[in-house]
Amino acid sequence: MQKKKFKVTPLERAWILYDVGNSAFVLMIATLVPIFFNALAEAGGLSSVDYLAYWGYASSVVTVVTAVLGPILGTLADTRNFKKPIFMLCLFVGVVGCCAMGAARTWLPFLVIFIVAKIGFSGSLVFYDSMLGDVTTPERMDMVSSRGYAWGYIGSCVPFVVCLALVLGRYRQVNYVEVEQHAIRQSFVRIGHTLKHLYEDKQVFWFLLAFFCYIDGVYTIIDMATAYGTALGLDTTGLLLALLVTQIVAFPSALVFGRLSGQYPSGTLIPVCIAAYTGIAVFAFFLTSQWQFWVLAVLVGMFQG
Repeated sequence: MQKKKFKVTPLERAWILYDVGNSAFVLMIATLVPIFFNALAEAGGLSSVDYLAYWGYASSVVTVVTAVLGPILGTLADTRNFKKPIFMLCLFVGVVGCCAMGAARTWLPFLVIFIVAKIGFSGSLVFYDSMLGDVTTPERMDMVSSRGYAWGYIGSCVPFVVCLALVLGRYRQVNYVEVEQHAIRQSFVRIGHTLKHLYEDKQVFWFLLAFFCYIDGVYTIIDMATAYGTALGLDTTGLLLALLVTQIVAFPSALVFGRLSGQYPSGTLIPVCIAAYTGIAVFAFFLTSQWQFWVLAVLVGMFQG
């Protein structure tokens, strides 16, 4: 019996294509931005050690701020018709910050603008990821999500303005709570209620803790890859080409894992990917040459999505 071909709906396609914009930002942050910051830092008299440290501090600030704001904005966005406006606000902050980075002429203003832009980007992802439940059905989530990652990687050079029109012109929030008086205050009440009863469902508690640790590790690798390679004195052109290879390798890899998710439970596949990613991080610790960075780029492309 022939398998029925998986066909995405227009709304699912819009969600998938918006990931191209996300990946374009990530690709820029992982490649050109650290190199540009390195040039500004050197011009400002910073050593490679200080430059790498400040870049790491900036990424940590983004993580902490996003961790604090994420639950608050996320709970508020559960209110009917709130998700899209808050998503647009985060998106606007990210876009303006991204454009403003080009205007910075010294390393400190550039780093501050980078932090603001990355917070906006990270905040928008909180809502973009949650939109998946509104645009598709539970049984189609794995395939739609994997296609989003795949096309995001391979199409990350496509201007994300096109994707904005596709998503924001069609998107409608399906999962929500009704509008209440004092919506912001009520969002804190719901957070408190969730935390109060979190111990009753240990699986949710461990998932939240594990996800926070995992996603922080993933974005640390993404943010620090080029900065780390540059600090080691590796060739800039080679670094950029290797990271482009990561995007290309990630395209078929994400599709393969999407298909595997239909044959094996996610609880089996995720530990395999985490174990592989842990090995990749250990390998990166001993990285000293250009060819090793190329190997790292291929391995990250295989398992990151």
